[in-house]
Amino acid sequence: MLKKSYRRKKNLVAYSFILPNFIGYFILTFIPIILTFVMSLCEWNFGQTVKFVGLKNFIQMFTKDSQFSLVLINTIYYTIVTVPVTMLFSLLLAMLMNSKLKGRVFFRSVLFFPYVASLVAIAIVWMALFSPQSGPVNSVLRSIGIANPPRWAADKHWAMPTIIGLTVWKGVGYYMIVYLAALQGVPGELYEAARIDGASGFQQFTNITWPTVTPTTFFVVMMLTISTFKSYDIMYITTQGGPGTATKVLAYHIYNKAFKDNAFGYASALSIVLFLIVLAFTLLQFKVEKKFTNDL
Repeated sequence: MLKKSYRRKKNLVAYSFILPNFIGYFILTFIPIILTFVMSLCEWNFGQTVKFVGLKNFIQMFTKDSQFSLVLINTIYYTIVTVPVTMLFSLLLAMLMNSKLKGRVFFRSVLFFPYVASLVAIAIVWMALFSPQSGPVNSVLRSIGIANPPRWAADKHWAMPTIIGLTVWKGVGYYMIVYLAALQGVPGELYEAARIDGASGFQQFTNITWPTVTPTTFFVVMMLTISTFKSYDIMYITTQGGPGTATKVLAYHIYNKAFKDNAFGYASALSIVLFLIVLAFTLLQFKVEKKFTNDL
């Protein structure tokens, strides 16, 4: 009896520590998710009575919303470029920072700084660098003979690449640290043995480094995919979806429908679509990771 009482007391203490987190999750995450599913089947403009409309919002999305396909294409474009570019630069920088580079601790801090810095400050600096008239990037391009350099965020063709560059710059430091943690777990003896056997740098990468960081790569891809699909703050701060609809992504479209057009029901339906897209990509990545891991 004493053992059971002691065990019960220990369990109560443990649950008391995690209970606040569960309460917060239930109130701030679980309930809003359920309400979003319910609201996606309703029509509600703020201040009016909620009206059940079934699948009308979803039908409207694919038949009457002329911007839905545009923002979906923009979101996919933003994601499929940002994810591999960020992953590539993060891995390369991690390998560089893992080498015997003089001052590498300082450079790690410098590269990580944009991630922890204020997004507003980072965006202002980036937009100033790529200002069409007075930005240092265009000043350098003019000095080397390019008379009409790109207008970057002010040009519908260059706006999205500019935003992608900002996203990569801000996030690459964090994922560099993630890769660096994986690389530092590789025993140095493996590389020494490979060098003794005459393996080139590329062979060392393909046979030692890459298999080691593969699980980390799947994690990075998953986190980046989720982050880019739901990203809207960078667009809101820099271009507000412009010029035209060049940088308007799905999350920003949801924001506009909810808080500018007061179409909360329709915005909820858009949120469900975004949720299903992210869920599909996540499940696909888990499946690919499992198959790839089993093949190793």
